[in-house]
Amino acid sequence: MRIFAIRDDSTEDKVLGFLIYYEPSKSFYIELSDSLDPWAVPPVLSSFVNRGIYSIDSIWSERWVRQRIVPQDRQNIGEILRDNGLKEYDEFSLLLLTMGRCEQDDCYLEEISTDHLPELLARRWQTKVEDVVPLELPRLLVFFRNGMAKIVDTTEIACTACTPYLATQARFNSVEVQPGGYGIYWKENDRIRELRIRQMNEYEKYVNGEIAPDVFTERRVKIRNEINELLAFVEQAEAENKRQTEESIRNKWFLDHSKGELSTDMVKDLIEEVVVGDEVEVRFC
Repeated sequence: MRIFAIRDDSTEDKVLGFLIYYEPSKSFYIELSDSLDPWAVPPVLSSFVNRGIYSIDSIWSERWVRQRIVPQDRQNIGEILRDNGLKEYDEFSLLLLTMGRCEQDDCYLEEISTDHLPELLARRWQTKVEDVVPLELPRLLVFFRNGMAKIVDTTEIACTACTPYLATQARFNSVEVQPGGYGIYWKENDRIRELRIRQMNEYEKYVNGEIAPDVFTERRVKIRNEINELLAFVEQAEAENKRQTEESIRNKWFLDHSKGELSTDMVKDLIEEVVVGDEVEVRFC
């Protein structure tokens, strides 16, 4: 990972934000400073600031980078690459040649150490995705770096390009976390479909509180195990009495799991009542 401060030469080198580059995936992400004036940032980013969005996804971050380097379809691109000692076209290498300077604005890049992160990055990275567990279509259990977890209904936030990955459980289960925890994605035949899990403060429905980072991994394992136990518990309850309600099953669960990791809201999201003929069944969803 490489991190660069985005500075503005016209405002006494003010830091507008940070550009993060992940080398294995060759992906860029931009974190803009809080409460920026939309007129103070490059036009490609101003619409995000107008909407109060300061964490920019990889697609738009890469567009910002490409505006600052020689385009790949330039007529003499081969000569340009040879003159600069490059064997192939690479956005990051070309960006470093000028440290992001271009004729469109007064912005430039300044690399910073990853040993001591700026407060803005350290704070925002706590809101990023740490892990994702596919549940039954179309829901995901998403863990965040600050120890919180959330059940996400992907049909509510998925773009059209993600639709094929919501068609079958097998394809849905191939979900992975994006570099840096900026969201999740599915990759098939080198085609990547991203699904942004928004910043935590944009959601109200969180089902777990903060915990110490050193027990985070252990807690994820506990939550996964409890979900499996809940599935078995619902199946057993249904086998014993077809007329049990969701509320009665939930109450029985918490008699034995009052100190467990699953909150009441999460259990509500994991089981539902379904009308089957003249009866109402409770199912794990």
